[in-house]
Amino acid sequence: MVLEPVLCPSCGSSDVVKHGQSSEGKQRYKCRNSECSRCTFIRTYAYRGYLPEVKQQIVDMAINGSGTRDTARVLTISRTTVTETLKKRSTPESS
Repeated sequence: MVLEPVLCPSCGSSDVVKHGQSSEGKQRYKCRNSECSRCTFIRTYAYRGYLPEVKQQIVDMAINGSGTRDTARVLTISRTTVTETLKKRSTPESS
């Protein structure tokens, strides 16, 4: 029997515990590192739009002037995912 260590994708910590299951039945994990920005994660996502690499590509394409439809078509994800990712990444301006 081989045990595979689970590492947090954000901080790389091995201080991870099981934290229930997703709606697809995949195991959800929780990072117990207090300095980590991510609280829960899944090792293998069913939808590409949830991957951190794809979310970074969405932001990069928006900065370079690609529209939401173009970004969704190139990355083969939903337009709604592109819009929601950009809404979450935008920071409100301070007055």
